Amino acid sequence: MLGFTVEIHPSLIPFAIAAAFTPGPNNIMIMASGLNFGWRASMPHFFGICIGFPSMFLVVGFGLGYLFERFELLHEFIQVAGILYLLYLSWRIATVAPTNLDAEQASRPLSFIQAALFQWINPKAWIMGTSAIAAYTTVGADLNLQILLVGFVFFVMTFPSAGVWMLFGAGLKKIFSDPMHQKAFNVTMAIVLAASVAPIAWSLLAKYI
Repeated sequence: MLGFTVEIHPSLIPFAIAAAFTPGPNNIMIMASGLNFGWRASMPHFFGICIGFPSMFLVVGFGLGYLFERFELLHEFIQVAGILYLLYLSWRIATVAPTNLDAEQASRPLSFIQAALFQWINPKAWIMGTSAIAAYTTVGADLNLQILLVGFVFFVMTFPSAGVWMLFGAGLKKIFSDPMHQKAFNVTMAIVLAASVAPIAWSLLAKYI
């Protein structure tokens, strides 16, 4: 367990920051809600994200952990696939053309239940969750405890990320309306995301060198 804490935890933090703060369905929707309805009316939506995503992550994580304990090669296969996909995602984030972040106004903000259930159909949540489970857990240690730790990190990071997009939606919208600013943000987050998986890729490669 000590090895997991020392080797994996430092790289998990930048991964979680990049995953939480980069534009995605949750962040765009909560930003639009903050702009259209204000932060008070958007709080159920906010808490739906902050509780719903970690809960979905833990349900998926414990299921995968059960399989990883019995099929170690499956863990390594998903680990490699997760690293490759995250590198591809980093490239896509860095090279994506600036987009219009305006959202169509809805009749009312999402409820807590609606926002929590949305996590199960949110592709970014699934990608980040399953990739983190594969990359930041180690077969042979206590997988359940590792999954709880990763889930806790995501839980902690979700609050400030969703909060920033909600409370400062108007300011972020103004900043990202400049294509150069949006491009700089995307490239920075892409670099952070790619760098965060480097220690995991090296430790995996070291097994076969």
